[in-house]
Amino acid sequence: MVHAGDVQRLFLQAIFSRGILSENLAKVLWKKCVEAVKAADEHVEVSYSNTEEAWDEFIQGVNTSLNDLDFEFKSIQDEVDSKRLFAMVNRKDDELAQVATDYIAVEIMYFKAIVEQIMLARNESFSVSSLAALREVSAGKDKMNLTKSQAEVLLGSFVANGWLLRSKRGRYSLSSRSLLELLPYIKSTYSEEMIECTICHEVLTKGVACKRSNCKARMHYHCFKAYRRRKSTCPVCSLDWPENVTDDGLLPVGELAIRDGDDGIRRTRDSVNSDDDEEMEDEPSQTETKSRQPQRSQAGKKGKSKKKNDDSEEEADEKDATDEEEAEATPPRRRSTRQ
Repeated sequence: MVHAGDVQRLFLQAIFSRGILSENLAKVLWKKCVEAVKAADEHVEVSYSNTEEAWDEFIQGVNTSLNDLDFEFKSIQDEVDSKRLFAMVNRKDDELAQVATDYIAVEIMYFKAIVEQIMLARNESFSVSSLAALREVSAGKDKMNLTKSQAEVLLGSFVANGWLLRSKRGRYSLSSRSLLELLPYIKSTYSEEMIECTICHEVLTKGVACKRSNCKARMHYHCFKAYRRRKSTCPVCSLDWPENVTDDGLLPVGELAIRDGDDGIRRTRDSVNSDDDEEMEDEPSQTETKSRQPQRSQAGKKGKSKKKNDDSEEEADEKDATDEEEAEATPPRRRSTRQ
């Protein structure tokens, strides 16, 4: 016998078979499910309205029915094109159980290794090169019985299935699907590395940051554009901001923040802590942050192997840097990669 609850049942079946989908497609599926139930029995009372209020009410009803299963039909705004995307999310933090149905244990282990290198990437670049991704096979050879050719196939599978993005430069980053479906795992495992947008408060791996040292303002590109139309200063430190994300005055978050040599050394939790301590001690002067991309590429750390007889030269350099900072109207210095 057909009843109103069949709309939710049909809708959930359609969702589970598709993975992640756009908001427009999700709304179309909802409408088709309503039409299917009414076609089966025209006397069934099913409410439908093409309004945001009705859509929100329907989603709330769907999630109420999923509570006992620890699932949620959740949305996220794509960091690249700003479209709203929906997916069924496992709310439990259970070691990437969300991908366990598609991949075997060793493949999940490799995926976790890639995620770690992305989340621990220097300078908030949140990406990893192809070579660095393949290097994880050797790093985990005691646990992962994979060849590099097998790893290449796996990387292609992760991209094809929407878990990773691969840029034109051949760098891998987390997709909207990963950020949405694996958010509990990412939050619990990389709570110190994960950053959120100052405007929408969703997880951020691609966007812009305020140029002022120690300012915590971070925004998606689309959030920056919407905010900049209303205000011209940073919402955290009130520094004057440029009109466009490509203008000098902002720092990149994501692949554009990568510097030469950042992928040269594999990062671990211990190395991250060590690097952060060094960066807090060795911030570059403002003259090194005048151009947008070289802001970070020129901001190399002073090597630990400096001899003591170079101390006088370093003190002179620091004095010059201080003089330059005082001469400028704003003193942006490269921030630490950890907040």
